[in-house]
Amino acid sequence: MFVRKIRVSYHHQGSKIPCPLKWLDSFSMRNFTNASVFDDTIPISDGLLEIGAKVPLEQLREAMQDWFRRKAYLRKDSKLSLEEM
Repeated sequence: MFVRKIRVSYHHQGSKIPCPLKWLDSFSMRNFTNASVFDDTIPISDGLLEIGAKVPLEQLREAMQDWFRRKAYLRKDSKLSLEEM
């Protein structure tokens, strides 16, 4: 089910920093989007997420970035990046 490994990081002041597990857990535990496509996500460690084959990466990035900003984890001038490993 979780066949893809994704590196999740954010850019802040010129540095690329792995997203803390707390952030990833917060997103994965709350299906705030009501989009069942995000049900196939599981956080593994800081900066590492496993996802299902049908999860659209760009849509996931946008939803996570929005959630992290609403939770005040991610500053407005910081960007989130997802990279498939």
